[in-house]
Amino acid sequence: MLRRSIALGNDLMETTMDPMSEYLIDAAQRTVLYWDVMRQRGNQYREHMAQTAPHVLDYDYEVLIDGRTLPEPVNYGLVRIVPPKGVETLKHKRPFVIIDPRAGHGPGIGGFKADSEIGVVLGAGHPCYFVGFTPKPEPGQTIEAVLRAEARFLEHIRDLHPEAEGRAAIIGNCQAGWAVMMLAAVYPELCGPLILAGSPLSYWAGVKGQNPMRYTGGLLGGSWLTALTGDTGNGIFDGAWLVHNFEGLNPANTLWSKQYGVYSKVDTEGPRYLGFERWWGGHVLLNAEEMQWIVDELFVGNNLSTGEIVLSDGVRVDLRNIRSPIVCFCSKGDNITPPQQALGWIPDLYEGTDDIRAAGQTIVYAVHESVGHLGIFVSGGVAKKEHREFANNIDLIDCLPPGLYEAVLSSKQVDDAGVDLVKGDYISQFELRSVDDIRAMGENDANDERSFAAVARLSEITHGLYRTTAQPFVRAMVNEEIAERARHLHPARVGFEVFSDLNPAMKMVESLAERVRTERQPVSDDNPLLAWQNAWSQALTAGLDAYRVWRDATQEAFFFAVYGQPLVQALLGLKGSDAPARRHPGTSPEHLAFVENRVAELRASMDEGGLREAAIRALVYIRMPTKLVDERGFEMLRQIHETEGGDLTLEEFKALIREQFFMLLLDEERAIESLPKLIEGHESEAAAMLERIRKVVTVSGTMTEESTARLEAVAAIFSPAALTPAKPRTRRAAAAKKGQPRGHRKAATILTTGSG
Repeated sequence: MLRRSIALGNDLMETTMDPMSEYLIDAAQRTVLYWDVMRQRGNQYREHMAQTAPHVLDYDYEVLIDGRTLPEPVNYGLVRIVPPKGVETLKHKRPFVIIDPRAGHGPGIGGFKADSEIGVVLGAGHPCYFVGFTPKPEPGQTIEAVLRAEARFLEHIRDLHPEAEGRAAIIGNCQAGWAVMMLAAVYPELCGPLILAGSPLSYWAGVKGQNPMRYTGGLLGGSWLTALTGDTGNGIFDGAWLVHNFEGLNPANTLWSKQYGVYSKVDTEGPRYLGFERWWGGHVLLNAEEMQWIVDELFVGNNLSTGEIVLSDGVRVDLRNIRSPIVCFCSKGDNITPPQQALGWIPDLYEGTDDIRAAGQTIVYAVHESVGHLGIFVSGGVAKKEHREFANNIDLIDCLPPGLYEAVLSSKQVDDAGVDLVKGDYISQFELRSVDDIRAMGENDANDERSFAAVARLSEITHGLYRTTAQPFVRAMVNEEIAERARHLHPARVGFEVFSDLNPAMKMVESLAERVRTERQPVSDDNPLLAWQNAWSQALTAGLDAYRVWRDATQEAFFFAVYGQPLVQALLGLKGSDAPARRHPGTSPEHLAFVENRVAELRASMDEGGLREAAIRALVYIRMPTKLVDERGFEMLRQIHETEGGDLTLEEFKALIREQFFMLLLDEERAIESLPKLIEGHESEAAAMLERIRKVVTVSGTMTEESTARLEAVAAIFSPAALTPAKPRTRRAAAAKKGQPRGHRKAATILTTGSG
């Protein structure tokens, strides 16, 4: 009877409750539940940081190499990801290595849920490895030591997969991207395709009014403050400061939106929020020397993209030494690594596309329209689309001829040509682009470059003054106990611990939250006060955004008002306005000699080979006018290769494509006129090979008029009637009549001078 009376009373209250009472009850309950989520967040933080090697990986793993046991100990380690039940990896597929950024947070974000980079790699059947790190660096650890350790990891993976088709593909997230590029430049023989997700490589680049983080070094007077922070940490730089800087970029999200999102949807948002905060609050440490190197050489000096970093053993880090394809994935919505900083290294290194080809380099880029920085390697939607397409087409990317391409992904439709050859939900096409397309995204003018160069000079001066005058006194006043206490009191850490069960008041929150969950009365969606609450939140967010815009504009104006002054630039040692702000890497005599020898070899071997070389040359020749490579054609080629029992490995196939591509660049006429000589002795097989060529080049339905004419010319060469050696000039004239271009490209000049 009592329960029935209570139920009737509740029903009556619900029917008679006015909107204000309904809203106030809901708001009070949401407040209690919100603070309980904060309590769980604090407890989660304490449990996470109490682990020896905290991470957020959602996969089982097996430790293969602990970097702390290497001759040069580092706090990095290599683990093998254990595939979940029902997921099978294939021995012949190349392994993937995922490296997370050590930029203030702990490792694991590349695989902290099913729809992640690790999930995509395993789903595509590739063995997967992960490089993570412990919270504290080893004494004396340097960036170079980490570089050598990662090379040792790759050697071990290579030894574990001798049967794999191609070297290990490496995914570098955020700041791990520049480390991966350095690794591939110094150890090119160990690296397969590189996928850089939201990775900054050109640190001065950006667009005025949009990318304020690049002004930080100038506003702080150089890197001396980094040195001071490391000294007050007793030789340790606290990664919590890096996280603090990231959060300062978007005060609306940091101070309000993120927390309001939890409060307004507290019944459902808790688990997602806690999952992310487990990583966001997992602060790690760096040696002061490591952080100083990063700031001086990269953030302020911007030396990576111009080949001005020299390691302690005298090795120059020249990104042109990389022999693996490079995939740069960035986003217009990224305020930490905008597209200009992710791609600006390309025009820094290369004047034009022919320079890229001269270096034998393949570069692919993809620009997302809106996703934020973390979403590039955290978002499930991005993992299902871009990362899945990169993983599914990694062999195609590895075999692309040298050049600059944009990855264009379009939704697969049932009536698309060759749709059965598409592995995922999107069709991947790689369209040829020029270096001018990168410049068109926005770049600094000459005076902007001089302003940043002035900052780099000032940083050398102020850092030197600090080291000479103040550093000895700071170091004398700090010991490990003081440094550890200061780290413990960092606002980012206190913000977690103060709401944990260390605070006795939070125990009351826990008991109240349990009671609220049993009596929860959520407000109706049409409640006018709820609409007012949301409107107030939007107004507050807009106000904070307006403050951010004003702050960023003020800082930008101050930066250029100071460092853009010719007098300031002259006082800091820069030459006149007609002198370049920094050196751009030239072509070394050794590289010129190598290219000349290679050109001579290609010319000498143009008439050598057999039917296979003729077919690849013909395929490349036919597809060149389309200026794109389609995954359907490559998949068709792969299937033909498998069914015909071909003996070419992926590396050999890649080398063959590049060789035939360069022959066509060197002398297109002669390369095509040589086809009958290659086919000679294989006349009986030529007709069948022609049909295979036709299938591959037409499967995607993207044939241009010129490509069609080239296919007809190739068909005339491969047909038995055309294989008599008496009519080469007649065939040449016939091909010209059908629209086949006769003028060949002077690629020897392109390769040796880098013109264009």
